[in-house]
Amino acid sequence: MAQLPLEVESYYLLAPDNLQLQQVHIYVRHGEKTPVGTAQRLQASVAGDEDGDDFMRARKVVEREDGHSVEGDCLLGELTDMGRTSTYSYRRSLRELYVDKLEFLPDYLQKSDEVYFWTINIPRTTESLQQIIHGLYPMSKCHTKAVPPLFIRNTKDENLFRNLSSCKHLEILLIGFAQAAASAYNHTLEPLDKKLSKYIGGNPIRVDGNRERQIRAASAYGIKVPPEFEEKVIIDTLEKAVVTEWFAGYKTEEIRHLGMGRLLDDLSKKMQHKVEHREKDPLKILIHSTHDTALAGLTSTLDVFDEKWPPFTTSVTFELFKKTAGSNQSTWLSTLILPFRSSAPEYFIRMRYKNKNMHLPICADEGKHLPGSPEFCTLAAFSDRVKELTPKDWEVEFAPGGAAGVGRERETK
Repeated sequence: MAQLPLEVESYYLLAPDNLQLQQVHIYVRHGEKTPVGTAQRLQASVAGDEDGDDFMRARKVVEREDGHSVEGDCLLGELTDMGRTSTYSYRRSLRELYVDKLEFLPDYLQKSDEVYFWTINIPRTTESLQQIIHGLYPMSKCHTKAVPPLFIRNTKDENLFRNLSSCKHLEILLIGFAQAAASAYNHTLEPLDKKLSKYIGGNPIRVDGNRERQIRAASAYGIKVPPEFEEKVIIDTLEKAVVTEWFAGYKTEEIRHLGMGRLLDDLSKKMQHKVEHREKDPLKILIHSTHDTALAGLTSTLDVFDEKWPPFTTSVTFELFKKTAGSNQSTWLSTLILPFRSSAPEYFIRMRYKNKNMHLPICADEGKHLPGSPEFCTLAAFSDRVKELTPKDWEVEFAPGGAAGVGRERETK
């Protein structure tokens, strides 16, 4: 679960010459977080850099219920100094790619309507996005009247992750899949009890996503864990069970519909708005700060999930391209038929995850992707699939269907 850096140099740029990047949607997981206590000194808003920005330094100390405090303790789920550093690296890579290398974004932000930033209203995702904003457009590269807003939503309207608070129907379904995972995998975990139970108070090793993720979090910080937890066979066995517990439900249409339908609908509508309004819509990049469950949910829903837990600061990217009608090469025949050919441009979407292009199964058929480039899905094929996944009346569909609400909060990523 260590950080996966955004690779700029290996970014696949060999798109056809007549494809032009129009809009980019990025969904990035926050940086490293607790449960382990690591952060002591921090900066009040974002980590400083060589630009010389001056931020008030502070020491945050967690006070316990009895009034005592211990240096180095962190709040549960808090972004740590390592998390700030890794997010800082990610933000610099974003600027290097989309500003310096592709020249897609302006070097100096004159108007805030070219960028869009949205975070779940949770401290670690908000801080991560603040880091990204500052790295993409530090104060020296941003007009004082162009400081971009950071959008948040009320809990009932949130769809950047599987919203169990608003969708009790989804919560009930996911509990069922977690129980099914326990039945399917607990017997495969029993052989691990002899090696691992002594480290968890003598309790048996069973399907419990929190425990496996705590081991991964400790490893991300370089904290020494018992040697058994470094054995590949043990880690792979635990990960397979936990990934199944959390994400197997996304193999079903109903959970895809309830868990990711609204988020994909937001994405599709904003791309469609860009297509319809073209230059009149100045929005170029949209960055969303979210959880690992959103990345796994998106990739699972589109059938490209690798069955591995998403690392810190990993991102899923959707890029919208425009292809002008006709060939770039002018011949006497193309000139002759040009007046009879539609001038409407074609649009394509490319999805990327873990620095790789994703070949979406929904676009595999002939006519649903750019000929010879299956990673470029037609906007029409992508939009048709999103329409199938979008709830028609989410308030009705999200209701528990008469079942008693289940007060189990599992969004602790």
